[in-house]
Amino acid sequence: MPKNGDWVRIHSIILKPNERAPQVPKDTALVPLEMRVKGELLQDAQIGDTVRVRTAAGREITGKLQEGGLDYTHSFGDFIPQLHQIAPMLRRKLQEDHNA
Repeated sequence: MPKNGDWVRIHSIILKPNERAPQVPKDTALVPLEMRVKGELLQDAQIGDTVRVRTAAGREITGKLQEGGLDYTHSFGDFIPQLHQIAPMLRRKLQEDHNA
């Protein structure tokens, strides 16, 4: 059960299909405009409850609690040795061009 202060993800429907703008492509107009936001849970809750979260930007947003206990799973990918070797060479070249 997610607790007050946990980092969680919420979901809400911003616009139903019939509320979408007329210029939206037809395939897009058939589905709702959805929002998924991560933030700090502002009260104890259960998955599926409507809750408020505070985002990293300080906004308070309401939505249905989807999951809690989130970890940061992004990365910049695997280490690429060639890029590591190129970086100092590129810096030297840029400095040379700047000094020319």
